[in-house]
Amino acid sequence: MASGSIPAHNSNALENSSSKNASRETRKMELLSDVPLLPGEEKVIDNEIIYICPFNAAVKGKVFITNFRLYFRSVDVESVVIDVPLGTISRVEKMGGASSRGENSYGLDITCKDMRNLRFALKQEGHRRRDIFELLFRHAFPLSFGEQLFAFHSKEKFQENGWTVYEPLQEFRRQGLPNDRWRITLLNKQYELCDTYPTILVVPFKASDEDLRKVAAFRSRGRIPVLSWIHPGNQAVIARCSQPLVGLSGKRNRDDERYLDVIREANGSTSKLTIYDARPNVNAVANKATGGGYEGDDAYQNAELEFLDIHNIHVMRESLKKLKDIVYPQVEEAHWLSSLEATHWLEHIKLVLSGASRVAEKVSLGNSVVVHCSDGWDRTAQLCALAMLMLDSYYRTLLGFQVLLQKEWIGFGHKFSSRIGHGDKNHADADRSPIFLQFIDCVWQMTKQFPTAFEFNDRFLKTVLDHLYSCRFGTFLYNCESARDANKVKLHTVSLWSLINSDPSSYTNPFYTMDSSRVLYPVASMRHLELWVNYYIRWNPRIRQQPQSPVEQRYKELLALKDQYLKKLQDLQLSDSTPHLSNSSTPSPASPTQRVTHLRTTF
Repeated sequence: MASGSIPAHNSNALENSSSKNASRETRKMELLSDVPLLPGEEKVIDNEIIYICPFNAAVKGKVFITNFRLYFRSVDVESVVIDVPLGTISRVEKMGGASSRGENSYGLDITCKDMRNLRFALKQEGHRRRDIFELLFRHAFPLSFGEQLFAFHSKEKFQENGWTVYEPLQEFRRQGLPNDRWRITLLNKQYELCDTYPTILVVPFKASDEDLRKVAAFRSRGRIPVLSWIHPGNQAVIARCSQPLVGLSGKRNRDDERYLDVIREANGSTSKLTIYDARPNVNAVANKATGGGYEGDDAYQNAELEFLDIHNIHVMRESLKKLKDIVYPQVEEAHWLSSLEATHWLEHIKLVLSGASRVAEKVSLGNSVVVHCSDGWDRTAQLCALAMLMLDSYYRTLLGFQVLLQKEWIGFGHKFSSRIGHGDKNHADADRSPIFLQFIDCVWQMTKQFPTAFEFNDRFLKTVLDHLYSCRFGTFLYNCESARDANKVKLHTVSLWSLINSDPSSYTNPFYTMDSSRVLYPVASMRHLELWVNYYIRWNPRIRQQPQSPVEQRYKELLALKDQYLKKLQDLQLSDSTPHLSNSSTPSPASPTQRVTHLRTTF
């Protein structure tokens, strides 16, 4: 027989080769089945590709592109997985040309919004790169092709409905509004007064709707001063708005001047209304040339103006770009401190935190304040939200922070679409800026300085930022409430808070201790601020593999131990309270609840 002439070792070699081939084919089939598709997510294309890993050697694998994500998994080596929502992609470029001869020099270069870049190499034959590039470009930037973002295709279902988290009237009632000095107006119900403001506004009781219309004509984009928060004790308020339209000629508007005085009078203890202009003085003066400006002492005699020296969106964009250069792909080790200082990122964080602290302290002392920048939707949102976070412990809870974001950022028209560039191929747009990222960084700095004051954890903040870009949820889409209503976002998309609130334990801080009366004043000093390594450098495998903080790990162990002992104590008390034959004069044992209430361990 022919088979008899085949040596045994050759037979084994053939079997091993066959086994390897079968294993490889099986692995490829597993790749196809293991792509984690969301409800409503559909595969567009898959192809063999080489991932040029910046930390190790080039990795062969397969890339899958869906209408939501780019998913890569290695084939021949230990599992390497890259999972990038297409909304996170800022730019896609072709790398190399037909004449490229270097190894892995022909492929795609992808820039992401979350501090990482990806490079993939392909073989030059055929049109594989062209096909992948065109499909990736079309699905990463759907709005540039007249198509919808993935959030409108998603079919995800959650236990909780995140769209019910924020009800404006309910939140104002929580603050004790309306009252005899502040009223709720529906003048903006059809967005006629200001198309970037919410429909429900709180204004001074003494100001008529006609007064509001006159003031809107003198404020940039019609964004009049309205109440954001009122102190439950001294009744001082935080009001927010945009710059007055003073111009080079120094125009005045008696209605606007009188309106700010009415805001001052609404709190009887405010002798002078403090106006915090977030901009550097020189920028505010320069804005006069474009019709803007600030409140002069001669016109607003019962007000004092303070500049907070926070720079504009363009400065912040360049600062983050410099930060990315020193943390990805390799961390600048040789001159780390000087390189970090040169980005000015932490310096900007310091100025924002310092400005918010000044606002919070002034209100805490009983003085009402008005906060604005140029248009009142970037630095104003940062300052008001942070000051409210410092003053009001409700906003430090998991649910309260969601309300804060819905109210001060989403409701009051921070331009998420323009600042992030959702679904837009124009990566060089001058409107792009990391204003919201900067705010979340400030919140993280506060959680580091006050580790027991916040109910939410680091993972929650990172999840919020990841879905700021992902376009999986409708929460951060579009620039303002009127645009969301026009596109029926609540009807056709899912809220991010549906995901969070369906699994709150994953986002809860074990250190949290509720203290309703405490006002937080973070130390806005360069000595106390630090880079958020677990966000900015998380794609570096050496950082990503770092173990959990030993303090946090030990704390969780102690909490688990505490729970075990309390359970044992309850079991013992239950067994001890079992009825025994005794005379009626024997005192009854205390109930388990009565005994346990005396055992309180403060951590």
